[in-house]
Amino acid sequence: MNYESNTLVKGVCQAAWKSAAVGLASTRGYRGDSPADTRGDLIEIPLPPWEERLGEPTDIKRRRLLYESRKRGMLENCILLSLFAKRYLNSMSEKQLMQYDRLINEPSNDWDIYYWATEAQPTPDVYQGEVMDMLKEFTKNRNQERRLDAPSLEYLEKEVK
Repeated sequence: MNYESNTLVKGVCQAAWKSAAVGLASTRGYRGDSPADTRGDLIEIPLPPWEERLGEPTDIKRRRLLYESRKRGMLENCILLSLFAKRYLNSMSEKQLMQYDRLINEPSNDWDIYYWATEAQPTPDVYQGEVMDMLKEFTKNRNQERRLDAPSLEYLEKEVK
């Protein structure tokens, strides 16, 4: 095969691939021209209602909330809430601990918590309070701290000694 015919074959293949790719993109709606999603295929999984753990010792509550702050359904909240917990959890009052417990455990969607904390969506009145204000301020990261990962747990060993 000579140079001219090889170039012709490449050109034909590229043209065919390009038109196929454009056709694929337009049929899948990547350009914003997809029909409105009726969410008919959405499956709602009922979650048990959040209940305050009355009588739970404060030190156990703090440890549980620390764990629950670190183990989230999405990495963004894992990082955000674990760093927030590291900074504030040990100094929170009982009332603040209850607010934080409700905030991170009652909503069924972690994205809601993220959107409220970043103020991308308004916070429902039931979650608005002192702890949410602290979380919103913490999320702004005014000191431009490096927040790329959840904190190591070494700081816990130092507090126990």
